[in-house]
Amino acid sequence: MDKYADTRPRHLQIAADLRAQVMAGVLTPGTQLPSTQQLVERYATANATVQRALSVLKDEGFLYGRPGKGVYVRERQTFVVEVDAYFAPSPQGYSYRLLEVGEVNVPTDIAEALGEERAILRRRLTLRDGDPVELTWSYYPSSIASGTQLAGRARIPGGAPRALADLGYPEREFTDRVSTRPPTTEEVEGLALPEGVPIIRQFRVILTDEKKPVEASVIIKGGHYYELQYHQVVD
Repeated sequence: MDKYADTRPRHLQIAADLRAQVMAGVLTPGTQLPSTQQLVERYATANATVQRALSVLKDEGFLYGRPGKGVYVRERQTFVVEVDAYFAPSPQGYSYRLLEVGEVNVPTDIAEALGEERAILRRRLTLRDGDPVELTWSYYPSSIASGTQLAGRARIPGGAPRALADLGYPEREFTDRVSTRPPTTEEVEGLALPEGVPIIRQFRVILTDEKKPVEASVIIKGGHYYELQYHQVVD
């Protein structure tokens, strides 16, 4: 067997092909898919295999069925999460639930980013139009955040950026490292992820003046139809 051959079950291969067509705009919202028999012939496989592939995409929200009529591409467009949304006071359509606040010993990667082993953790679930979009673990160095609004469970007017600015640590720049991996159980349950969907992981470090780190965050979102969008004007 070719060591580079796709060894996934056939229904996952078919689902991947159809998913790619939806995301590329080849199959547009509202388009009716070919009949099951046509897909069986196209992919040279069994009816049950095609049905499993379609079931995967329905669970992910790419497709939906109309009884007696067929299967259609979802009307819902891909969520494009613009980076600017993280810094807007009230991004349109977004809300969040604060899940946990407390002073903690931080993971190794956070300690390396902040230069401290203790931090204030604010863990939250972000929603867009009521649907779970992100789970976020944000850490603020204890040396600057202990005993401040960042350590309290109340909502912070203007969010963490305002709280940091009021403390004399305005956010000046950030760096994102973006990766993907299979989700943990907590992530599957928190984001209502269908089976087999990977997550996008952003590791963000925010710096204030003189390159001092004031926040490190792990941001998790489902990878099935969420996209990140970065925009930069080049002189």
